[in-house]
Amino acid sequence: MPSLGADMDAGKVIEWLVKPGDVVHRGDIVAVVDTDKADVDVEIFEDGIVEALLVAPGEKVAVGTPLARIGPAGDGAAAGPMPAPPAPPARSEPPPAPRPPAAPAPGAVHSPLVRRLATERGVDLETLAGTGPEGTVTRADVEQALPAPAPAATGANAERPATPRARRLARELGVDLGTVTGTGPAGSVTGADLAAAAGPAAPVPSAARAEPSASPVRTDREASMRRAIASRMERANREIPHYYLETRVDLSRARAWLDTVNAQRSVDRRLIPAALLLKATAVAAREVPDLNGFWVDDAPRTAPDVNVGLVVSLRSGGLVAPAIHATDTMDLDELMRAMRDLVGRARAGRLRSSEMSDPTITVTNLGDQGVDKVFGVIFPPQLAIVGFGAIREEPWASGGMVGARPVVTVTLAGDHRATDGIVGARYLRAVDRLLQEPEEL
Repeated sequence: MPSLGADMDAGKVIEWLVKPGDVVHRGDIVAVVDTDKADVDVEIFEDGIVEALLVAPGEKVAVGTPLARIGPAGDGAAAGPMPAPPAPPARSEPPPAPRPPAAPAPGAVHSPLVRRLATERGVDLETLAGTGPEGTVTRADVEQALPAPAPAATGANAERPATPRARRLARELGVDLGTVTGTGPAGSVTGADLAAAAGPAAPVPSAARAEPSASPVRTDREASMRRAIASRMERANREIPHYYLETRVDLSRARAWLDTVNAQRSVDRRLIPAALLLKATAVAAREVPDLNGFWVDDAPRTAPDVNVGLVVSLRSGGLVAPAIHATDTMDLDELMRAMRDLVGRARAGRLRSSEMSDPTITVTNLGDQGVDKVFGVIFPPQLAIVGFGAIREEPWASGGMVGARPVVTVTLAGDHRATDGIVGARYLRAVDRLLQEPEEL
């Protein structure tokens, strides 16, 4: 069970996406885990073959508990599933007849993934018999109830070797596996091959899209998330001696550069100010590394990579702060795609375990809510959090002249155990300087 945040002690396996005998590759999603904040897709970090599933769906286990056993994939690993275990000795009495899947109980808890898939495919969860714990409906139940339309598979396509994740993505995206070039062992199609064939990530869903009505299920999730947030913020305020700094940054050059670049682009490829702010945050963290890392074993530990955690407000209530990995190395177009993808998946309940476990510095941006400045609370064990307010036209003196300029207030909360205000001041100066040279970001 992966640790998906410093405040996570345990998690519940909702659904397995693989079975014994399946070949898996690094990056494949193998299970869905329920935490206090969200349902998270758990990735595998080794190539191999699934030998056994050690935790049953519906079982809650402590962080660090083995979930499955993965063995090395030999040359014939893709040929088929592992042989079944030997049958138990025969008994004198006939075995009991298998029980049909349990009907979901009123108010049964279905994961956001299942609810979203059911909405997309027009499946009524109340009429569907669930095969999950306590009659809950799994993703496989929805897919079997009404498969998504897809190109007709030829005999060759039906036998095409592919990982479980690739087959799942092919069903969801309506992609014919026969048209995808496989880069896995023996030419098998991987999840990365499917994602590349499907094209760039879709834009973030509109906030106006219909949401399920409030229910006891959502109330329970909100209560659980509020408890998790309260626990972490209480710990942060109790254990971390915060210091706070703020500065105002003139965005005239950044706004003019964005206007010039966007005038030559189609609407779906235009950049937004948030991308510039996020990139400046990441590059400044690389330049001032004392703020990029963790407080571990009573000492600061600088992280080798800059993985910016982006605070996302969920439509059902609460917050998550998944990471965009190696943010400082992305160009602005890559960062725009990553932001859209991350926010969309966060609100759809499709975050990955690697995105929840290793942010090195966090950004919170409340400018779109009209807030002028925000002083964040550090997410332990991180060392800092950066806040951005609204971009407003304000009087600004420059070269002995006063004029109206677009200005944003940038704040920093730092861990005083690891750094002092002078380090935070250098960081904010770096953010300001980088935003005056937007073409270099």
